[in-house]
Amino acid sequence: MEILGITSTCPPGAPTNLPRRLGVPAPSTSSHQALPRGSPWSVRFQRPLKSCTPAATGIASTAAGNSRAKRRMGSSILRPMTNLTAARRARLQSIVATQVRPAAGDALAMRNPVAWTIREPEGGRRYTVLRIETRGGLRGYGECAEMSEREFQVIKQAIEGQPATAYEAVWNRLAPAPRMRAAVNMAQIDIAGKACKAPAFQLLGGPTRNKARALAVLEGPAALERAQNAGFRAFAVRAPENEWRNAGKAYVQRVGTLMQRMRRATGPDSDFVLDGEGRLVPGDAQSVAAELEPFHLLWFDEPCRVANLGAIRKIAGENVTPLGFGRTVTEPGEFQDLLREDCADILRPDIGVHGISQIRRIAALAEIYYVAVAPFHDGGPIATAAALHLAASIPNFFIQQIPFPAGDKDRLLRRDLAGAGLEQVAQGFAALPTGPGLGIEVNEKVFAR
Repeated sequence: MEILGITSTCPPGAPTNLPRRLGVPAPSTSSHQALPRGSPWSVRFQRPLKSCTPAATGIASTAAGNSRAKRRMGSSILRPMTNLTAARRARLQSIVATQVRPAAGDALAMRNPVAWTIREPEGGRRYTVLRIETRGGLRGYGECAEMSEREFQVIKQAIEGQPATAYEAVWNRLAPAPRMRAAVNMAQIDIAGKACKAPAFQLLGGPTRNKARALAVLEGPAALERAQNAGFRAFAVRAPENEWRNAGKAYVQRVGTLMQRMRRATGPDSDFVLDGEGRLVPGDAQSVAAELEPFHLLWFDEPCRVANLGAIRKIAGENVTPLGFGRTVTEPGEFQDLLREDCADILRPDIGVHGISQIRRIAALAEIYYVAVAPFHDGGPIATAAALHLAASIPNFFIQQIPFPAGDKDRLLRRDLAGAGLEQVAQGFAALPTGPGLGIEVNEKVFAR
């Protein structure tokens, strides 16, 4: 018999195992008449029912062998697709096309991206500001590293006509220019917040806090006093240059002397991070981590490269100094490796690489392992605004690095670009932006300087 297009040679009384939810009545044991070949229940393949194998039915093995041989012939035994199947496929394709079609008439459909590259005059810090408009007249701003012309063209093609709320869809369309995803993601969230007339952290489920702890990276001991006067109470200090690999005790003593000098200059109420910048070999990194234990650092940042997870796990297991990794990691899967191998106490995804949405996913993964997140940031003030909204939207946020200007010219440029109050720190904390979107008003006149 043939039911649902499946040929069966079951003898009377053999089970058929047909799913009743299809609404097809079970066949009578007294009648085994096949459905007509033109029946809409016909399908492309025919094979015996599982319950009607040669062993169960007693059919000769030669018949089973012939059946297997026919199935191996592939397309030679395929029936033509019925009109019903073709219509169903066409209908599904139309539904999928509707889901991914650009939002041509939507007021939030994106268009007209514009990018500017900025170089701070004293410190030399460089970053790109991206502006995206919508058909409804809203503007969103984002930030990333320097952008090439090819990458800009990828952005232009990827966002044209797409809704600003389609974070994930646009993220995937930007695969040819992965470095630019963060800027587009920030701009989309900025537009969405302005459309809702709400701060971005409210769209992201926050706030989980009312202010964010701030960290300043010092270019040298001379910058410590300026950072203190600016309101910072947590400081990242770069580790001394290592003259040769495996320098041993001499280098460890230099690090200890540096931390003692910094501690005396700030008093007991300040916290420190030692920034290794991935320059040490695992042997030196392990010795330095042990030397740092009496100073109770917030963490030892990037003591070595993220290459040998076994060596990093050994450093983490033999010292109580917390380790931070992630500022050079570009793929989310590498964060999972660090967590699984118990290599990191602090994750440091770069806000200028991963954007808001991706870091939220990384933070959710880290929360499972009871690991905190302290995003890395060494760009401009627009990314600072995005980082503060991110901080207010994740529960396992620890501290936010805020770029410290190298001089007054850099400070004035950043202030004029995104507003005077954005990067102000008081008693070690930065206030959350409360305006719609990212909560900033970008002054485009700065780009003409």
